[in-house]
Amino acid sequence: MGRIHWCGTGLSSGPGLRRLIDAGHAVTVWTIDEPAAYALLAGREAEISGFSQQALEATVQPGEVIVSMLPPDLHGDLAQIAVRRGAHFACSSYLSKQLRDLDGPAREAGVTILAEVGLDPGIDHLMAHDLVAGYRASGTVAAGNTLSFHSYCGGIPAHPNAFRYKFSWSPLGVLRALRTPARSIRHFTELKVRHPWEAVSRFDAPLPHPETFEVYPNRDSLPFVEEYRFDPAWRIEDFVRGTIRLLGWSDAWAPVFAALERDGPEAEERLADMADTLWRENAYHKDEPDRVVLVVSLEAKHDGRPVWHRSWMLDAQGDARGSAMARLVSGTVSLAVEAILRHEIPAGVHSAPHDPKLVKGWLGALESQAQYLARIDHLA
Repeated sequence: MGRIHWCGTGLSSGPGLRRLIDAGHAVTVWTIDEPAAYALLAGREAEISGFSQQALEATVQPGEVIVSMLPPDLHGDLAQIAVRRGAHFACSSYLSKQLRDLDGPAREAGVTILAEVGLDPGIDHLMAHDLVAGYRASGTVAAGNTLSFHSYCGGIPAHPNAFRYKFSWSPLGVLRALRTPARSIRHFTELKVRHPWEAVSRFDAPLPHPETFEVYPNRDSLPFVEEYRFDPAWRIEDFVRGTIRLLGWSDAWAPVFAALERDGPEAEERLADMADTLWRENAYHKDEPDRVVLVVSLEAKHDGRPVWHRSWMLDAQGDARGSAMARLVSGTVSLAVEAILRHEIPAGVHSAPHDPKLVKGWLGALESQAQYLARIDHLA
């Protein structure tokens, strides 16, 4: 069984790392913070090494797996090391151009590069693949149908605050994401917004105790129409991947939005100052529980009447095992690592699997990580 080289000991690493060790895998933890690594291990035995790319490349062997829980701008370098050494690579972040460009070399080397296997992206992909496969097999597919797809995910405080949000780490990433334009489909038309908060809407989540949130599109949803294997002939009324926030979030964040709209040479400096202030005022306290809500829904209508409508709903809270975000991100990464070691993912560059057996197995394994995880048939 190949050794796992787990790079990074940040807040999201612990649960998945411990799960792999508990399952009997040989693990080396690569870190620049040895005390943090020991804290993550929580008494477990694993080899700990000081991280550098040179040391990693000199150590990793063919058939082993490099896991990057480091910042996204380092994923490409570690994946290149994997290809050169005949090893595999996994991370939870979106597939970058640098990773996609490794597809040919990875296939030639017979190694797997697997990304988008965290929470979002990751678990949301699994749910989407399951829903699309279910619709295809339902017998309700017809030329006149119109489809609406919604995927919303967000980390929110389990105990709401006045700001309607709390930060587990530096707010800079959240602020920069809010400055990124978003593209989706709404009412059969491509919708582009310069700032995601310009498209905030209310969303009623099908939880056991129904709850209303605010949602907004983020990034570019359109490439996922093909990624989720929608038939090119299907008529799409709505297609959006976005973020979920507590009700009242857009009002509480209005001053932040106003500041983000200001451009100029000092914009990045102002952003850093604002991040520092937000961190001081709205960081999670030690052992304060977080919450993750994820909903993925696909509805087909014919002549305006629903003929097929199912949703996946996940609601998880931080508990004695640690934060919900960490369990779901690194827990899914650990499932991806085991799939690679079992040769269930082919050589080349891939995102979260669409194979029905893997989708079912991974979602089943994640049930224990959430307080609520269910697929709902709205027409049953």
